[in-house]
Amino acid sequence: MSSPVPPAIPSFTGAAGPYPGGDPYADYRTADFPFLHHVDLADRRLGSSVIAANDEFFAERENLLKPGPAEFDPERFGHKGKIMDGWETRRRRGPSASRPHPPLDEHDWALVRLGAPGIVHGVVVDTAHFRGNHPHAVSVEATAVTGTPSPGELLADGVAWTTLVPRTPVGGHAANGFAVSAGGRFTHLRVNQHPDGGIARLRVYGEVAPDPAWLAALGTFDLVALENGGRVEDASDRFYSPAAHTIHPGRSRRMDDGWETRRRRDTGNDWISYRLAGRSRVRALEIDTAYLKGNSAGWASVSLRDGPEGEWVRILPMTGLQPDTNHRFVLDAVAVGSELRLDIHPDGGISRLRAFGSLTEEGAAGLRSRYDAPRG
Repeated sequence: MSSPVPPAIPSFTGAAGPYPGGDPYADYRTADFPFLHHVDLADRRLGSSVIAANDEFFAERENLLKPGPAEFDPERFGHKGKIMDGWETRRRRGPSASRPHPPLDEHDWALVRLGAPGIVHGVVVDTAHFRGNHPHAVSVEATAVTGTPSPGELLADGVAWTTLVPRTPVGGHAANGFAVSAGGRFTHLRVNQHPDGGIARLRVYGEVAPDPAWLAALGTFDLVALENGGRVEDASDRFYSPAAHTIHPGRSRRMDDGWETRRRRDTGNDWISYRLAGRSRVRALEIDTAYLKGNSAGWASVSLRDGPEGEWVRILPMTGLQPDTNHRFVLDAVAVGSELRLDIHPDGGISRLRAFGSLTEEGAAGLRSRYDAPRG
């Protein structure tokens, strides 16, 4: 029996209508893309940056990676025109009155360094609020370069770029999504808009593939951190904020930068399940409730299992938590596994979870295979 064919990703073309007043997202075009469960490798909070662009006359390139949806203020104008929450270039022109239109191969571009290099499964080029000033088409290329190359080094001859998204027409005021099957690990992207225009946000969804040599040199590191290849598998509740916040870099800076559940009116409890960077030896835990004061979890426990068929073993018993506090626990014995589960009782939230340890030989080999995966 053949496998079901996945539904085609909706595509949007053409300009949206002029802003009609009221909610600017009322006529926004979007869809449920099949890759949104992956990490956004271009999340600014992971260290991503738009390191160069050929033009940013109307709106700065850095807006591309801002967390959250683009905002729109119909009354906001500056000396250069309408101020937009995105990256917007000036209008291209041809070389002369006899050839007023730009050549077909001319386009604007921006270079993006991924904060978490990895294998890309999907890209969203969001043109929110760019209704008649969006690009006609976009394309996205990627490369893998070690170290911290400058824009000049990335654009030099000899750097191999892989096409993730071929030149494709897009729509204005829309989330334009593209599935990617190039495989392999990438560190930088080149986003092209043909011939010019504006893009509000760029999202790059995939699997983190950290440098095994760096983690081996560290020895002990946070095995569940996004930047090290950990990820959230599932959660009981995402009402107020995403569970993935709990494995973001650094300490939480405000209440909504953690994970908070709705108030329970039953006798159950809330939980998050995680996949570690690989099969690991866990030695210590941190549970942080920073900025969660009247709504932190009351108690927490942590369990570990060795693969999806393994038994859950509790490595931290039910322990009381204090509001707005970082709690540290050294385990009585090293625990080995690849999946971790945090249970909070009865509800509330935490801001960060850390699981410190090192990879087993099997875990290190799996990480190396992701790092060395061939690019298509």
